[in-house]
Amino acid sequence: MTLSTDKTPHLLGPAQILLSAVAFGAMAIFAKQAYADGVSTGSLLFLRFLVAGLLLLPWVLWRRLPWPRGRSLLTLIAMGAVGYAGMSACYFNALHYASAGTVALLLYLFPVIVILLSSLLGEPLTRRRLLALLLALGGLAVTIGLEWSTSLRGLLLGLGAALIYALYILAGSRLRERGHPLAAACVVTLSAALCNGIVVSLQGLQPPASGSGVLAIALIALISTVIAIALFLAGLEKTDATQASLLSTVEPVVTVLLAAVFLHEAVTLSQLAGGALILAAVVVISRERKPAELTLTE
Repeated sequence: MTLSTDKTPHLLGPAQILLSAVAFGAMAIFAKQAYADGVSTGSLLFLRFLVAGLLLLPWVLWRRLPWPRGRSLLTLIAMGAVGYAGMSACYFNALHYASAGTVALLLYLFPVIVILLSSLLGEPLTRRRLLALLLALGGLAVTIGLEWSTSLRGLLLGLGAALIYALYILAGSRLRERGHPLAAACVVTLSAALCNGIVVSLQGLQPPASGSGVLAIALIALISTVIAIALFLAGLEKTDATQASLLSTVEPVVTVLLAAVFLHEAVTLSQLAGGALILAAVVVISRERKPAELTLTE
């Protein structure tokens, strides 16, 4: 018996979303490798966004994809230079003080923060959303309460990344006529590169000391940014936003597993228990909401 060809998109879409989550999830592992080779956080972020933006730009120009215009363009520039650059700075700095798995789990509080902030802006706080909020807060309490080896600075930076990312998503969800998603992603990444370039010009560029650091930065830009974005967009064309958001919840799990294998980080009780509660909260939210806020970068 042969499979019907009309089932191929049904299987291909989720597979592409899962591969995108794996690519995003590997980013923290690549970052740790770059740090071990002497790269500073500012230099890493500058090189990541610059390389990713320069890889996206020729594709957008060659395909003649529509660019955002007017107020949407200015908003995307601000989102990249302030919001996305700020979130990334918190996330990548947190990796200096906390395990890759813990930082990834803290970042994944952002869907719940989006719901909470939306409620403060007038959206109703339904029972499902309240349940998700309680699950996420419980997961956060378990993660922080049992992760004694993690410094307070690492935890606060991880939470800061989630908060800034939630604000970034809320701003993006209110954009109109943002152009093609890849063109918008190109604007965001190049704007973030410009912002981090200013920081590097003041602090000094600390490039990798060897080929392993160069490889780590290249992998972050190519796999965890450009390819991850392309796979996500391709998968989103073959599935719906709710299913895509559910499949994307494997990302912090991937980070925890890869950190255990390649960085020899112990999978702690707090990560297992807290992570399960946080991911349960994301699943609860995703089943209710049709997220217009699914993002292109991370």
